[in-house]
Amino acid sequence: MLPINSAFAFNPDLPRIGVGAKPQLSAKAELTGKLSASERKVPDREVACLADAIYFEARGESVKGQEAVAQVIINRTTTGYYPKTICGVVYQNRDKRNACQFSFACDGKAEVKSEAKAWRRAKRIAREMTSGEKQVAALETATHYHATYVKPRWARKMKRLSKIGSHIFYHEDR
Repeated sequence: MLPINSAFAFNPDLPRIGVGAKPQLSAKAELTGKLSASERKVPDREVACLADAIYFEARGESVKGQEAVAQVIINRTTTGYYPKTICGVVYQNRDKRNACQFSFACDGKAEVKSEAKAWRRAKRIAREMTSGEKQVAALETATHYHATYVKPRWARKMKRLSKIGSHIFYHEDR
């Protein structure tokens, strides 16, 4: 589950009941600081953007690897250094060829979801991750990843957290 101060708990894109209104929390949420899936409302569009990223960035990975990629995207929404929405993170700089956060979003190629089973799995994982049903505990602070076959310069400045499948995950101390 995501911490109560995550972007999903107080998502500015969601309607508010009144100025400064806080969500009504369950007793468990009050005690643990965590929201249940029913207390967290994530717009369908945001879930779809996360599914796109899972499919195009990690469909060849294990479920855990796909969840890890989703975790990074969700984590970015809470840092203050990236857009506050999943779609904002996934498609940041999409109109700048090869200058975006996720290559599928700005490589100039038409994105076609040709693997039905992989697309269904990506949508399921996106729903589970945004609802808080799933979380990759080892990557609670991960904000970056790259494939094992590349060696980006930025990785040297970050703390390596884990390798899952063919991706290496990092946390950036700012």
